[in-house]
Amino acid sequence: MSERRGFITGGTWCVDVNVTVPAWPVEESSTRMHSSEPMGGGSSCNFAIDMRRLAPEIPVATVGLCGDDADGALLRGIARNEGIDISRFHVEPGLTTHRTMAFTARDNGRRTHIFEAASSDAMSPDHFDFAGCDAWMLHLGLPGTHELLDAPWQDDPSGWVTVLKKARAAGLRTNMELMTIERGALRAMLRPCLPYLDYLVVNDYEIGALAGTETVAGGRTDAAQVVAAARDVMAAGPMDLIAVHFPHGAVALDRDGAVHTHPSVAVPPGQVVGSNGAGDAFAAGFFCGLHRGRAPRDCLAYGHAAAAASLASLGTYTSVTAIETCLAAARRHGWRQELPVPDDSVASG
Repeated sequence: MSERRGFITGGTWCVDVNVTVPAWPVEESSTRMHSSEPMGGGSSCNFAIDMRRLAPEIPVATVGLCGDDADGALLRGIARNEGIDISRFHVEPGLTTHRTMAFTARDNGRRTHIFEAASSDAMSPDHFDFAGCDAWMLHLGLPGTHELLDAPWQDDPSGWVTVLKKARAAGLRTNMELMTIERGALRAMLRPCLPYLDYLVVNDYEIGALAGTETVAGGRTDAAQVVAAARDVMAAGPMDLIAVHFPHGAVALDRDGAVHTHPSVAVPPGQVVGSNGAGDAFAAGFFCGLHRGRAPRDCLAYGHAAAAASLASLGTYTSVTAIETCLAAARRHGWRQELPVPDDSVASG
């Protein structure tokens, strides 16, 4: 760690309308909504709020864009209430604030998101000004959700690359949050970003898409294939750490080639309300540990504990609390079985 401190998030801020349905309906049919509640959502919102709740001593700022409408006011109010610096949160009259319908089916817990990008589509690299920013790291996302940032910008292959270049020039370290989109589109959009990343925290599907390999066999994540995919991605950029999370655990690959593993929390199925935001919570927990100088395996435990806490509510951050509380709950539930990764460089502890 340098004298820099804290995080700045950038990219997706949206209003999530969290809806539960008994089961996802087939086409040409209908179903009943059990609940509907508007809350903050998007990678920049979720990571920022999670971090403030996990470790209130860590400062968090954000770069966002919303319309001058009720949804935009809701998002800015949520950010203020959580103690997030919104001095770089842009408001543009005439824009509609990004809104996502986040459906959770009660019968299997699966999520379906249908969104109107609106303000997110209007966000460009020009909205990102890091002058005077003394944060340690930029957490940036979500590719596939921002029309201008997804497209080429000036001489760069995408606006994301432009923003990452600006962040690194300003002395920030960088990480990107991804969205589960079509494999080819994800790979094409993210591979040009890899040379400008210091960290990458993703799920098993995303690392497989980036590497062009399959990481899930028979419905279960193959940890060895995850490690192989992470090695491929590591070779394409200067990342110090790549962390990959999946239902039964997570692995981290460091620059020296060592692999660190940690099983996930054995949360009783009956206590899982929704998984929306669990990936954001894992990333926030992981970086909370890294910001505090913890070893990679401990950072994975932080991530799992935060993700497990997030499962207790439909909202993306509603049930996230101080990391010490999350870790205590994780220990009560217990950890799943250690990961069998056939690799000589495993440092699982």
